[in-house]
Amino acid sequence: MRIACTTLGCKLNYAETSTYERGFREAGHETCSWDETADAYLINTCAVTVTAEKKSRNLIRKAHKLAPAAPVVVTGCYAELKRTEILGIEGVARVFGAKEKGLVVPETLKLLERMETAVPERVLFSRPLPQAGPSHLHGCMSSKTAPAPATADESLRRAMAEEYREISKETLPAYSTGGRTRSFLKVQDGCNNFCAYCTVPYARGESRNIPICELVKQAEAIAATGVREIVLTGVNTGDFGRTTGESFLDLLKALNQVEGIERYRISSIEPNLITEEAVDWIASGTKFQPHFHIPLQSGSDTLLKRVGRRYDTALFAGRIDYIRARMEQPGRAKVFFGIDVIVGLPGETEALFQETYTFLRDRIRPAYLHIFPYSPRPGTRAATMPDQVQDRIKTERAARLEELNEELQAAFREANKGLPERVLWESTDRDGIMAGYTGNYIRVERPYDPGRSGQLEDIVL
Repeated sequence: MRIACTTLGCKLNYAETSTYERGFREAGHETCSWDETADAYLINTCAVTVTAEKKSRNLIRKAHKLAPAAPVVVTGCYAELKRTEILGIEGVARVFGAKEKGLVVPETLKLLERMETAVPERVLFSRPLPQAGPSHLHGCMSSKTAPAPATADESLRRAMAEEYREISKETLPAYSTGGRTRSFLKVQDGCNNFCAYCTVPYARGESRNIPICELVKQAEAIAATGVREIVLTGVNTGDFGRTTGESFLDLLKALNQVEGIERYRISSIEPNLITEEAVDWIASGTKFQPHFHIPLQSGSDTLLKRVGRRYDTALFAGRIDYIRARMEQPGRAKVFFGIDVIVGLPGETEALFQETYTFLRDRIRPAYLHIFPYSPRPGTRAATMPDQVQDRIKTERAARLEELNEELQAAFREANKGLPERVLWESTDRDGIMAGYTGNYIRVERPYDPGRSGQLEDIVL
């Protein structure tokens, strides 16, 4: 059978989809391109914004249109949060929520085995939760973080709390394969923060991690495929160790010893969890690159406090300053900082937006901005906050940040001109051109040469 898989959302989803694909191939089936006609389709969805949910629904409908007789299997965060809704879409045969990720491959294989003799029934794994209005997800929150409002139905709160606990029992090990250059390795899942705007804890459960010994084995398996670079992925990688008592720095040191892997990158680490000890070790001469993905969300202390972030702008700026001081030595490449920013959080006035803009432009000056217009998520505290920002204002502010992003990217490239770096060449041939990324994530190009694919080369930027 031919199974087409596609992914929306984060690197974590990509790692999990790749793991499902390996499972299908090991069972003797073929995975194929999404645009090809397949016997079944698997869609790993995202729910971080309304737009992400809309894209997920559109992909489900597209799959059904491509091959009306082929069953569509849906998993991911949207599947966890809106499983009953998804089952109402024509063509959907299976929906796997967060606690059923371990069933995706075996249950899909059973479905494929029955396809020739029966029309697949539509199955919802794990019982649907009671339906309620926008506040119904508050019951997921721990009492220490954000207790459900007194008006919430007690039975519904118990049901949601049970769902949260069930999700948190499973941690699917995952890493991506198929590319010759880099792999995404899942080291951590879930979140305990319950920021006012975010559904991640409801979709992925508590913060938990895979043991270091298992991650080292997975890194060794990745190295055996010829991949030279690994990106550590998680909802919040710096929170590593919640379930095993190990530390994030212990993980970095263990992975640094894996033969065959030449470079590592750290994705999505909260600023308050970046320790000076870890920065000092990375800067001492390791395989970990001068590349950090750090969510800011807002440069206004008023908004950071309102939505429950666990740092202020002074702490954030201090972390950036420390990393630069330890890693940006004379004659060495500048550190790449990719920063997440949300525009239009409830209560964001023009003055508060300007605080964010000025903080980014004048104080932090990162290499890249990942900009999200705020999207109210049903069940989150922010969705019912007063002073919601109009969509047209969000769009206008996002556009202003996009202009700043272009300026910052150009300035970062200029600051690195003439400095030595190493590029890892990728294998894709696009009109006779191949590309690669430096350690500090600057994209460079050269005429295509298959002999350089997957190779590291010293260059001057």
